[in-house]
Amino acid sequence: MSEVKVSVSPKEVSPQAAQESRVGSHPLRPLRIALFGFGTVGSSVARILVESKPQGLELTHVFNRGVERKRVEWTPKSVEWSEDADAVLGSDVDVVVELAGGLEPAGGWVRRALGAGKSVVTANKKLIAYHGAELERLAATKGGHLKYGAAVAGGIPVIPGLEQGLAGDRIERIEGILNGTCNFILSKMEDGAEYATVLAEAQARGYAEADPTEDVGGFDARAKLAILMRLALRVEVDPEEIVPRPITEVTAVDFSYARDLGCTIRQVARAERADGRLAATVGPMLVAVRSPLAWSRGTENMVIATGHYGGDVVFSGRGAGGHPTAVAVVSDLLALAHGSRRVEIPAAPAQVGGEFEVPHYIRFLVRDRPGIVAEITGALARERINIRAIVQKPGYPQDALPFVVTVEPCESSALKRALESIRTMDCLLVEPLDLQMLE
Repeated sequence: MSEVKVSVSPKEVSPQAAQESRVGSHPLRPLRIALFGFGTVGSSVARILVESKPQGLELTHVFNRGVERKRVEWTPKSVEWSEDADAVLGSDVDVVVELAGGLEPAGGWVRRALGAGKSVVTANKKLIAYHGAELERLAATKGGHLKYGAAVAGGIPVIPGLEQGLAGDRIERIEGILNGTCNFILSKMEDGAEYATVLAEAQARGYAEADPTEDVGGFDARAKLAILMRLALRVEVDPEEIVPRPITEVTAVDFSYARDLGCTIRQVARAERADGRLAATVGPMLVAVRSPLAWSRGTENMVIATGHYGGDVVFSGRGAGGHPTAVAVVSDLLALAHGSRRVEIPAAPAQVGGEFEVPHYIRFLVRDRPGIVAEITGALARERINIRAIVQKPGYPQDALPFVVTVEPCESSALKRALESIRTMDCLLVEPLDLQMLE
């Protein structure tokens, strides 16, 4: 049989093949990097690229609106500063690093870059939570790559750990502290500070926005949880189906009672799949002081993945700030430069419920009168919910008396029905505070 040789001219090389020739173990030239956004994280990414000079990476473009006010002298003169997104996207850059955040216009930039066969690295948790699966399919179709290791938990390698390190296990539950702002506030309140005081300090330090709703309302952690659910539990969910609860309802008295119960309070994002049901929630919860979640303080993040075979694996570290997040971004860039390929994570669309069967902490604030405990226990008994303990601290006035009822593990829906009945009591001064207890 005669030998047949096939030659391909340079013009016939596909965009995917061209990029792969640059991201192999011996790249022909460094990957050309365009930064979209030069804020706290973007400037930190540039600093690492300029100072550390990672092999295979070259910063060539910086895009930002009003770019002249962002320009710095320490970048190489070869870097092109621009406020024309179209020009940068149409240039010969290999990778777009999107650090502007939000759904638009960032989503449009990412789609255009991927559609042109370029790769994208992003820290945009909202974009990945709502459109990550769609964008990964676009990247695969056009021959580029989408990496977002910085989208959850900043510099902690949670996403690479789930994609690769735990790919051989079947993750059944994931829970963690995913918002540094809330962790800073709650760990300060644990030490005796008031919410308003700590929030002001968090804003002064740059941990919290002027409008902190995205953080304290649980929406930021909800987006991150949706991403982790796709990677860990292999389900595509609509983040809007996860109902967050704010930390603003927690007061100093709750920390006092929590201490008596051997617990503290943290904002926890958790999801699990059990008995064919998928449940997810975000909000303040009681965690035992012996739990790793209780050890996370300040702006630290922590994620615990529970595998069917491997048990608990804990990821912990600095989850916020320019430098930790930039480390995750540059790590993604290096993975591309040295031949990393998209990790196939099969995920099926799924609907989310909020049905957990766990113990609960319920704090009441009442104008005292006879029969209060009997009415509460009666409402719980009608839903077949067993009481674990009733705790009342001395020293509070009768016209504003806080006390706590803890209940044995019960379905969230049953407790919700019981609380609807309890809310009609004329002695209540505020809504009862119901917090899950993680054991």
